[in-house]
Amino acid sequence: MRTDRRPAVVAQGRYRRPTARRVLWNGAEVAVTLGLVVLLLVVHQLWWTNRQARAGADRQVQALERQWGEGSGGSTERTEPAAGTVEPSDTPSDDPSATPHDDNRTKPAPPPQPNWDQAYAILGIPRLGLRAPVAQGISKSAVLNHGYVGHYPGTAQPGGAGNFALAGHRNTHGEPFRYINRLRRGDTLTVQTKTASYTYVVDKTLAQTSAGDGGVINPVPRSGVVPGAGYGEPGYYITLTTCTPEFTSKYRLVVWGKLSRMSPR
Repeated sequence: MRTDRRPAVVAQGRYRRPTARRVLWNGAEVAVTLGLVVLLLVVHQLWWTNRQARAGADRQVQALERQWGEGSGGSTERTEPAAGTVEPSDTPSDDPSATPHDDNRTKPAPPPQPNWDQAYAILGIPRLGLRAPVAQGISKSAVLNHGYVGHYPGTAQPGGAGNFALAGHRNTHGEPFRYINRLRRGDTLTVQTKTASYTYVVDKTLAQTSAGDGGVINPVPRSGVVPGAGYGEPGYYITLTTCTPEFTSKYRLVVWGKLSRMSPR
């Protein structure tokens, strides 16, 4: 009797190349997945960061108001002056470019130099319905990405001679300066600090200049890129800067104003 057996033979299937239909299907799945990832990133940047930053900025405004004893309503009503003190005038000049500094009685002490990244003032833009905290410095991570408006180091403080220069995001992270392109000559800007309230009047707008145009935040603000844009004499200025066009950082949009009125608290 024979006991030897032939080894079993396992048939190997033939390799089949993926069909064009399968390739297209796989490509479509990858494209949809990538599209969803991009969509989530866009939602995060345009909605979630705005929501977080705005909420944080609103809380900071309320905290400053509580600290200053104004309450959450943000009222700027002042109490009657103590006996023997001189009440400064709150009546703005007929000339929007005039400043109240010709009279020593209207000179509340400028706020002390704030600590780095510290919110110490509130910027109000009535036309835009904006109230945003102002912090020292223009760091994105420490200031601007929190929905704050940043004060350019080395420029004047609120109410001070020279140029009180500010920066803010136009898109994402609270975007406080998104609509400053809508400001027009004669619109008011308010800056509140612990010791005083300052009113500036919008005077000029520079629709576009280079990102490196440092002249716009000089003590006498004047563009070094756009001929004739800016001022030629000392004064009490405020400057708002942001990126333009929207969703890019290629150029800068600039709004200038002049101090019109100041009121000590």
